Amino acid sequence: MRVEFSRVLPFLLVSSVLSGCATTSSTGDAPLNQGNWPLCSAIGALAGGGLGAIESSTWAAGGAVAGAVLGAIICYAQDGDEDGDGVFDRRDRCPGTPAGTAVGHNGCPLPQYPASVAAAPAMEPQVQDEVIVLSDLGNVLFAFDSAQLTADAQRLLTDVGTRLNGASLVAVRVVGHTDSVGSDAYNQALSERRARSVADFLIAQGVPAGKLSTEGRGESQPVADNGSDAGRAQNRRVELYVSR
Repeated sequence: MRVEFSRVLPFLLVSSVLSGCATTSSTGDAPLNQGNWPLCSAIGALAGGGLGAIESSTWAAGGAVAGAVLGAIICYAQDGDEDGDGVFDRRDRCPGTPAGTAVGHNGCPLPQYPASVAAAPAMEPQVQDEVIVLSDLGNVLFAFDSAQLTADAQRLLTDVGTRLNGASLVAVRVVGHTDSVGSDAYNQALSERRARSVADFLIAQGVPAGKLSTEGRGESQPVADNGSDAGRAQNRRVELYVSR
C-alpha cells in the first residue's frame, strides 16, 4: 500500500501545483490564457520530473512527460479571458476586443446595425381657404325681397363656377347675409333661401353638389353700417368659403 501511494503522490503534487497556478473563476478573470500553455507544460514537466526523481530516475523521465501533459490539460481546462469579453481564450477568435463590446459565442463582435428610424407620418395636404364675397354694393344679386338671382348675379356666378371646377376643389360653403330691414326671423329665412339659390346655380355650372353646403346668417353679421344705403347694400351679400 505504501508503494502504490508513492507512485501516485508525484501526480497529485503536480496537479496541486498547476491548479494553484491556473486558478480561474466564472467571471473570466483568470491569469492564464492559451499563450501560457507552453509555460504550463514546462512547469508541469519540471515539477513532474523533480517529484518523480524522489522515487527513481525512471520515474523522473515519466514524471516529466506526465507533468507536461497534465500541465497543458489543466491550462486548457482552466483557461482565462484576457480581454474580459466573457469568452474563454481557447474559444476566442477575436482576442483584444474592446471592453463593453457585445460579442458572439466565438468572442467576435456582433454585427452592428443602424437604429431604425420611425417613418414620419404622412403630412395631410394643406387646405387653402379662399373667400369670395359678392354683394349688392357692386351689382344687385337678387330681385327685391326675393331669392331669385339677377342677370348680373348670374354672370358673376358663371365666372365663379368656372374657377371652382377642378380636381383640387375640396368644398364650398355658401353663406347668405341680409341687411337689418325686416325682422330677424324673416331675414334669417331670406338669407338661407338666397344661399341655396347660389348653390343651385353653381351646381348647374358643373360644381359637384357633394362639395357644396349652405347656411344663412340673416342680419347677425353686418360688415357695414345699416344706417346708410351703401352700408345696407354691402351687408346684403353672399360669401363663398372655398377649400382646395
